[in-house]
Amino acid sequence: MAARAALRRRYWATVPARLRLLRAATVLLTGTLAALLLMAGLTTLDTWNSVAGHAAPRTTSAADLDLALNDMDAQAANILLSNGDAGQGRLRTPYAKAVGFYGDARREIGHDLRTLAVAAQGSRADEKTVEALTDGFAEYQELIGRALENAGHRGGKAGALADYRRATDLLRTRLLPAARTLVASNDAAFDAEYSSARSGLCNQLAAVLALGVLLLAVLGVLQWYLARSFRRVFNPGVLAATVCTLLAVVLGAQLLTASAEQLRVARRDAFDSVVALDRARAIAYDANADESRYLLDAQRRTQYEQAFLAKSQQLYGLRGATLTTYDSELAATWQAYETGHHDLRFTGEFRRELDNITFPGERAAAERTVRAYAVYQRDDRKIRALLAAGKEREAVEFCMGWEPGTSNAHFGAWMAALDKVAGINRAHFTSSVGEGRSTVSGLLPWAGGLLCVAMLLTALGLRPRMAEFR
Repeated sequence: MAARAALRRRYWATVPARLRLLRAATVLLTGTLAALLLMAGLTTLDTWNSVAGHAAPRTTSAADLDLALNDMDAQAANILLSNGDAGQGRLRTPYAKAVGFYGDARREIGHDLRTLAVAAQGSRADEKTVEALTDGFAEYQELIGRALENAGHRGGKAGALADYRRATDLLRTRLLPAARTLVASNDAAFDAEYSSARSGLCNQLAAVLALGVLLLAVLGVLQWYLARSFRRVFNPGVLAATVCTLLAVVLGAQLLTASAEQLRVARRDAFDSVVALDRARAIAYDANADESRYLLDAQRRTQYEQAFLAKSQQLYGLRGATLTTYDSELAATWQAYETGHHDLRFTGEFRRELDNITFPGERAAAERTVRAYAVYQRDDRKIRALLAAGKEREAVEFCMGWEPGTSNAHFGAWMAALDKVAGINRAHFTSSVGEGRSTVSGLLPWAGGLLCVAMLLTALGLRPRMAEFR
């Protein structure tokens, strides 16, 4: 009993004991809150570094690979189409352009495969996919190389077409599905990281607010006890510490809520659109390649015509539309959309982007993209009409020409419009990442510093009172 009474006098029964206990509680809570904010800030910075340096780039690299594979195959078809018979009757400008673009696409694929190989480390499934892509791409290049070599010999077009068929079949059945698997896998990994980070920020915010309220309550009790025991209205040190603590809690809460919002903007408002637009761009290049394949390979024209329509539906989906009715239905549904932006009579990647309009100038740029797409679609019908009329050379020249008013020129205008929309979203993704980092580096030192000052002010405020009992 005597020992228990001694402990009670030491830790609670006397005024100095109570002051020491309240001081210890204040220091412990302040230190815990400071440590929590530091951990939350460092975790958030790690999230931003991962998002900007790993999660987003590996997703866009996979999408770029998908696009470059389609572009390379399209340019191979264009080289074969424009070469004539071993160079005789060659369409010089389309041929030179196709050769240049073919080389650019091949170099881009090599770069993307190296980037994805590094990004895949740690994921056995992605590593195997990248390995299969690398091996398949080597085989694809060998087939295309043989096709181009055969096309360089007089009378070699039949052999060149046979090699090209094997190459494009390899692309369609192995390379493109693998590339799209990587896009989906990397985007899903980014989405999982985003969800985890957002959940963590919400939990940290709840913990900061709970600890902050508890610390302010302890400081309030300390102020009340000092006023009651020493018959003073306020203790200046404890009062100043309370103000510093309140400001630190406000800044900490602002840090976490602003980080969560900037992360949402980066992922949902900006990067979701980037993914949709990158996917649309890859589909567009694949559809454009189907036009060249259609002109090159007479035996497979029905197959490539159906493939072109399927990709058009992926971009701007119109239920039940055929190539004959697609243009009129596109015009009607687009007019309805312009009348009321919630009209849902079309689907696809363009719809996905139009439903995620967030930033200034984005809607106008997206709408210009769809209008440019409609022009390109009408060009496709002209190509098929010229071929049906027996004007094969005119169809090839219109499809591959770069003069104003030709299909390639309109395709380039469509891609430029699409790039403008993607650029708006990429710029806001980058700015959100920068703002997220700035929020942490700007607010965290202030919040931590205020808590340290609060701890010091509490000690200084209690020092004269404790001295009275020496």
